[in-house]
Amino acid sequence: MKTRLTHLFAAMLVLSPAVAIAQSKAMEDMPMETVPATQTVHVAKGKVTKVDMTAGVVTLAHDPIQSLNWPAMTMGFKVKDKRLLDKLVIGKIVIVELVHVDKTYVITNVK
Repeated sequence: MKTRLTHLFAAMLVLSPAVAIAQSKAMEDMPMETVPATQTVHVAKGKVTKVDMTAGVVTLAHDPIQSLNWPAMTMGFKVKDKRLLDKLVIGKIVIVELVHVDKTYVITNVK
C-alpha cells in the first residue's frame, strides 16, 4: 500500500507541469474576442461647478478631451466611488480620469 501511494504521488508530481502547460497552450489558441479588453482611461482637466453628494454626480466645466474628440463644455459625471466626492470641491480645478461604463463616462480617479 505504501509503495502504491508513493507511485501515485510521484505520478502527480510528474503530471502537474504537463497539465499547466496544456492549459496555457489552450489560452494561446483562444480567439482574442473572448478575452476581455482593458478599458480606455480618458483624462480631463476642469473646474468643479456643482456637487450632488446624494446622487454621486459632479458637474465639471472641462477643457477639451482629445482622446474623446470632445470640445470644452460643462457636464455632469457620476463618480465610481462616492469617496471621490471629498476631492471635488466647488471652484477647485481638478484632473479626473474617466472610463466608459453603461453608455456614460464615470470618474474613477481625481488628482
